[in-house]
Amino acid sequence: MNQEVVYERSAEDAKQFARIMYVIHAITFFFSLGTLSILPLIANYIKRPATAGTIVYSHHTWMIRSFWWYLVWWIVIGLLWASIIGILVVWIVTPVVWLWMAYRIIRGFVDLNNNRPMPV
Repeated sequence: MNQEVVYERSAEDAKQFARIMYVIHAITFFFSLGTLSILPLIANYIKRPATAGTIVYSHHTWMIRSFWWYLVWWIVIGLLWASIIGILVVWIVTPVVWLWMAYRIIRGFVDLNNNRPMPV
């Protein structure tokens, strides 16, 4: 087996792992509102260095950033909830944040399957 075949197989394995991470992020997002997403986040941090120089690296970065921005938005929602005016705003902001995260997961999965890197 030559080196090129081994490289192609390892690149495909990295893509398959990223696909699995998108699915796990989606499952934890939809069933726990992201509270269990810390588990795939750790896997993203561990696997990302091994994918440097590939499109998969951008997908790991996309998932990591999605998680942290989602967390920031929930902290903002929590702070807004503390005020009377904020309670009204939360009713609008919460679905927007939820849809934003769903979009990030779906777009990343679709772009990975189409061999496109994510914007960094």
